[in-house]
Amino acid sequence: MLDKQAVKELKQIVGDDAVFHAPEDLITFEYDATIETALPDVVVLPKTPQQVAAIIRLAARLNVPIVPRGAGTGLSGGCVPVEGGIVIVLTRMNRILELDAVNRLAVVEAGVINFQLDRAARKRGLFFAPDPSSYRVCTIGGNVAENAGGPHCLAYGVTTNHILGLELVLADGSIVEVGGKTRDIPGYDLTGLVTGSEGTLAMVTKATVRLMPVPETGYTLVAQFKDVVDAAGAVSQMIAKGIVPQCMEMSHFEALARLLAGGGEPAVTASLIVEVEGLEENVAVRGPAIREVLEASGPAAITVATEAAERAVIWEGRRAALGTVGRIARNYYVLDGVSPRSKLPQVLRQVGEISQKYGLMHSSSFHAGDGNLHPTFVFDGSQPETVQKVMAAGEEIMRLCVEAGGSITGEHGVGLEKREFMRFLFDDADLSPMLRMRKAFGAEMFNPGKIFPTKAAAE
Repeated sequence: MLDKQAVKELKQIVGDDAVFHAPEDLITFEYDATIETALPDVVVLPKTPQQVAAIIRLAARLNVPIVPRGAGTGLSGGCVPVEGGIVIVLTRMNRILELDAVNRLAVVEAGVINFQLDRAARKRGLFFAPDPSSYRVCTIGGNVAENAGGPHCLAYGVTTNHILGLELVLADGSIVEVGGKTRDIPGYDLTGLVTGSEGTLAMVTKATVRLMPVPETGYTLVAQFKDVVDAAGAVSQMIAKGIVPQCMEMSHFEALARLLAGGGEPAVTASLIVEVEGLEENVAVRGPAIREVLEASGPAAITVATEAAERAVIWEGRRAALGTVGRIARNYYVLDGVSPRSKLPQVLRQVGEISQKYGLMHSSSFHAGDGNLHPTFVFDGSQPETVQKVMAAGEEIMRLCVEAGGSITGEHGVGLEKREFMRFLFDDADLSPMLRMRKAFGAEMFNPGKIFPTKAAAE
C-alpha cells in the first residue's frame, strides 16, 4: 500500500484528476478480460511520456511494481497487478501524431484505439492490418505489448510485422527511441524484442506503424457446417491445394446452436469465413476456386458477399462472437493455443473429448488459417468446483496443442494465466537468456509475475 506522501507526489506529476486510490475506484482496474483479478495500490493516467518517466522514477525510488494498462481487453491477465503497485493507464495518450500517406506510415501515442487509427488511415486509402476482435476498443500500445493478431493476419502478419519504431520509457526513467520510420535499422532489433514482451521490459508510449494500401476488391464466403471437425477439414483441404486466402475464420457455437434447437440436434454448429482481397482479376479467379473446395467439403450452406457493405456485416458478426457467448452464459473462459493447420481436425476432436471428460460446454471462434485456436468454456463462476474443472480442462488443451507441435499462445500472450505452462515448451536453459535480457533492461519492476514460471522468475 502506498502512503499518503506517495499519492501526493503522483498527483503533483499528473494532476489530482488523474490519480485513483479509493477502494471503489481501484476495483475497476483489478481485471482484464480473463478471470484472474488483483487490486493495484494506485492507478495513474498520464498524458505525456515525461509524466510516465516521472512516475517510473518515483516507483523505482519506492521499490514498487509498475503495471502498464491500455483498454483492459487483454485475455491472459497481462495487466492484472498481481503484486500490487502502480498501474499506469495510457488511454489519455490518444493522439495520432502523424499520418504519412506517401510513406505509408503513422506515428501514434500508445493509447490510440486500433479502430480509430484504421478509420483515419482508410480516409487516405490505407489501413492498419492487425485487427483483433476487440479492435473497436483496444489500444495500439496493448497491441504492441501482446503482439496482437486478428483475422487478416494470415496474409498480413501480426503486430510485430507492422511496427517500425517505438518510443520507450526505461526503468531508470529515460525516454528512448528504437527503430524508426524505415525498415532494417542497423543494430539489434529492439523494436522486435519489445513487441510482444507484455510490458515486462519497458513502457511503450509511442509507436510508428506501417500502413497498407486498401485492396481494390474482395470476395467473402461463409460456409456453414454441421460439425466443426468437417469445417476444419475444409481448411486443411484448401491449404493442401495451395490456396492461401487473406483469412479463414471459424466460429463454433455448439452451446448457442443447441439452445436455439431447443435441446435437439442442431443443423449447423460451425461457420467458416474465408476471404480473398486484391486486384479484381486475381479475386475473380481465387474466389470461385475457394468456393469449389468448400462445396466439396459438404457444407450445409454457402453464402457469398462481394459488396463492401455485405462483407462488413459478416465481419461485425464475427467480432461480436464473444459478446454472444456472454449473453448465454454467466461466465466464460477463452483459451489461446496454436495447432499446426494439418492437425486442426484431430486437435478439435480432442478438445471436444476433453470438454466431455469434465462435463463442460464449449464453443469457440478462432483463426483457422494460422492454426490459432480459442476454445471457450461457458460456466457458472459461482461454483468453485466448476472453476477448477475449467482450469484443469484448459491446462489439458494447452498440453494438447504443444504435443501436436503448436504453442500455448497465438496472440493473447502468456501473461499471468499461462506462465506455468511455459514449462511445456521451455526448460531452465531456454528461460535463462530471457530472464537475463530482462535484467539487462533493469526491468524487474515492470509487470512482475507475468510470462515466467514462478520458480524461474524467482531465480
